[in-house]
Amino acid sequence: MLRSFPRAMLVAGIAVIAFTGCLKETGISTTHANASAPEASPAVAPARGSFPDFASLAEKVGPSVVNIGVKSVDRRRIRSPFGNEDDPFFEFFRRFGMPAPGAEREEAPQISQGVGSGFIVSHDGYILTNAHVIDGASEVTVKLTDKREFKAKVIGSDKRSDVALIKIDANNLPAVRTGDAGRARVGEWVLAVGSPFGFENTVTAGIISAKARRLDGDNYANFIQTDVAINPGNSGGPLFNLNGEVIGINSQIYSGTGQFAGISFSIPIEVALKVRDQLLKTGKVSRGKLGVVIQGVDAELAQSFGLEKAAGALVSLVEPNGPAAKAGLQAGDIIQQVDGVDVEASTDLPRLIGERAPGETVRLKVWRDNSRRDITAKLGEQTDGKVSKETEKAETGGKLGLSVRELESAELRKLGITGGALLVESATGASAKAGIRQGDVILAVNNQRVSSLEQLRKLADAAGNRVPVLIQRGENRQYVVVKLN
Repeated sequence: MLRSFPRAMLVAGIAVIAFTGCLKETGISTTHANASAPEASPAVAPARGSFPDFASLAEKVGPSVVNIGVKSVDRRRIRSPFGNEDDPFFEFFRRFGMPAPGAEREEAPQISQGVGSGFIVSHDGYILTNAHVIDGASEVTVKLTDKREFKAKVIGSDKRSDVALIKIDANNLPAVRTGDAGRARVGEWVLAVGSPFGFENTVTAGIISAKARRLDGDNYANFIQTDVAINPGNSGGPLFNLNGEVIGINSQIYSGTGQFAGISFSIPIEVALKVRDQLLKTGKVSRGKLGVVIQGVDAELAQSFGLEKAAGALVSLVEPNGPAAKAGLQAGDIIQQVDGVDVEASTDLPRLIGERAPGETVRLKVWRDNSRRDITAKLGEQTDGKVSKETEKAETGGKLGLSVRELESAELRKLGITGGALLVESATGASAKAGIRQGDVILAVNNQRVSSLEQLRKLADAAGNRVPVLIQRGENRQYVVVKLN
């Protein structure tokens, strides 16, 4: 169940057959999960010129790590290999109670099994793991280091953060202590404990290679990257600092073979704890929604928008009637801060908004028309669906090296565009170098929307050497910079 190179790959465990299905959600009181953890013990400080005392650390934290076994039943329906009702054997099979020719029947259920890891977060049996470890499981079994086994109940699971919470009926369990992933530094020693390939309570060590890594996909976490050996079965296990505190959940690897290749990723513990708290209260996770489509700001875009620094999230689409539209955000705005927190990269914005609850109000710092302004938005609720595909208008100009035509009303309706727009029939010179191509719809030049060829020519003639152009290609929108010099 590992994704192939070059994407980051899930390490859900050793699975005989990939399993799919739904998760069981159970509401439960939050009082137990917040039970106090054992008192902190001193950090395992390495002597100068020597390695940390990994042996003592492993002895201390090992009993809090569990092996998770998952079982899933795959019930498939297959069609009889015989003919249809015209087949001479049809009546024969019907009389003797056998599957009618051409009819569907249920095949014998196939059992799939997998192995993952987890760690105890409360003395009364709450355990954190990865969502992909228990995804689709019909039965979850937890095995402790003292060899006791328990059937586990799935409290809830959040695929976007890849965090799940399960519960076993036990007390006086050794719960982990949690640390602060934000204070961890690149180069620090870390320790992973888990069940790679089913080998329980396996300990591996390494260093933090990088922080705030953003991976492909719809994940709200900025990962901790390490060189700790992580393999199938390690998923859901804890990443410890030298104080014996959990700072992350081991989740993914980056490899061309499906096995460890020196790069592994862990979900920061702060993300997991926020998910845990929501799962305990409601059995699901709710996230704030701003209602925009964004892209990164590179050096060229920064210069064309009059920014000294290439940072922020450039808005390329505002969802009609969404929270951003109601707040007054526009395509071409660059969101630089959320509640005083800088948006260094566009990937920061989904996380900063997703950490807030629907209905909350956020204060945004936005760059528009070469000046900074404040905008307040009341967030909606994020769903599994994508942003509305409704679109806007288009633009471009003569010296941009474009041949365009105005779109007809029927074409505009098909594209969901509520005003005029221009279709690119050919792109040469500077526009071609910028990536504009035949079939693109031009939506804006210099953050001004156009609805006619004449308007486009005027905007192009008045443009500077670097012209930001908003285009729509298929269902996606993005800005490109056309260099005229």
